[in-house]
Amino acid sequence: MSRCLQLALNGEIGAPPNPMVGAVIVCDGRIIGEGYHARCGEAHAEVNAFASVSRADESLLPQSTLYVSLEPCAHYGKTPPCAELIVRKGVRRVVVGCVDPFAKVQGRGIQMLRDASIDVTVGVLEQECRWLNRKFFTYHTYCRPYVTLKWAQTSDGVMGELGGGPLLISNPATLRHSHHLRATNSAILVGWRTNVNDSPSLTTRHYSGPNPRRIVYDSHAETIPQLLSRLYGEGVQSLLVEGGAATHRQFLDLGLWDEIHQELGVRSEELGVGSEELGVRSEELGVRSEELGVGSEELGVGSEELGDKFQISNFKFQIKTVFAPRLTMQPDAEEMIGTHRILHYYNRKS
Repeated sequence: MSRCLQLALNGEIGAPPNPMVGAVIVCDGRIIGEGYHARCGEAHAEVNAFASVSRADESLLPQSTLYVSLEPCAHYGKTPPCAELIVRKGVRRVVVGCVDPFAKVQGRGIQMLRDASIDVTVGVLEQECRWLNRKFFTYHTYCRPYVTLKWAQTSDGVMGELGGGPLLISNPATLRHSHHLRATNSAILVGWRTNVNDSPSLTTRHYSGPNPRRIVYDSHAETIPQLLSRLYGEGVQSLLVEGGAATHRQFLDLGLWDEIHQELGVRSEELGVGSEELGVRSEELGVRSEELGVGSEELGVGSEELGDKFQISNFKFQIKTVFAPRLTMQPDAEEMIGTHRILHYYNRKS
C-alpha cells in the first residue's frame, strides 16, 4: 500500500478533479504489475496496473493480490467501472486503502467485488490514503472546495506596504514552492484590494503546471460561505487564498480553511522597511472611524480592515503597513527552504 501511495503522487498535476490513485499487483511476494491514474479522463490506476503485467505473468493473476489506495469505481463515467475489470481478471484478493466518498461509488465497488467472491480487505493505511486525497474528500464530504491559505511575511509580522507595490519577501526557492501550490489547486483567490494594489499575475510561471482559475473576492458582493457554495456548484475542488491580510482574516474567523502555509522571511528592516516608516496599526491610532465623521462603509473597508490604506483629508495618518494575521495555534509541521521557514497548519476538524 505504501507503494500505491508513492505511485499515486505521480498524478498530482494531471489527475484532479479525479483522486490520485495507485495500484500494485503482487504474486508470491513479487510485484508483477503496477500503475497510477495519470490524467483525468484517461485510464484509472487499476487499468494501468493490469496493462503493465507481462504476458508471462498473466497466468499468475488468479493467485495474485491487487492493492489499490482508493476503492475501485463501480460506475460508468469517462471510463468503464474498474470493479468489473478486476472481476474479469480473476484476482483472488483485493486490498483497499479507503472507501471512495463519491456518491456514485461509496462502497459499491467493494460490494461488487465481494459479490464476485473476491476476498476484500478495507482500511490498510487508511489515514494515509485519505490524507493523500484530502481535497477530493473535503469536496465530496463537505460540499465545498478545500481551502488553503498561503502568505509570506517578515519574521516580525510585516506582510506588505499598501501603495508601495508588493513587498518582495519570498526567495526563488520559496517562489517555486508557492507556484507548486498554485499548480495543484483548482482556483486561486485574492481580495479586490490586493488585486488593485499589487496587480498579481497569479500564474505558475515558476513551476510546470496549469494556471489555476483566477478569482477576485469582493466581500460587498458575496460572503465567503456564499462564495464557497458557488464554487462547489461550479466544480472547483480546491481553492488557494493568497491575500490580502483582511481576506485571510475572514477565512480564519469563519473557520473556513483546511491548510495554512505561512512563509517567514527576514526581518522588515532587512528589506529596507524601517519601523518608523511602517505606519501604525489601527488599534494604535487612538481614534475610531466614527470619530472621523465617516462610517466604515464610506471608507470602502470593514472596521477590521482599517489597517489598509485610505485617505481622509482632515486625518494626519496614512496607514502603509499590512500586518500578517496572528496565529495562536502551533504549527503541525515546519520546513526550511533556503533561509526561509515554512510553517504548515492543518484544520483537521474540517
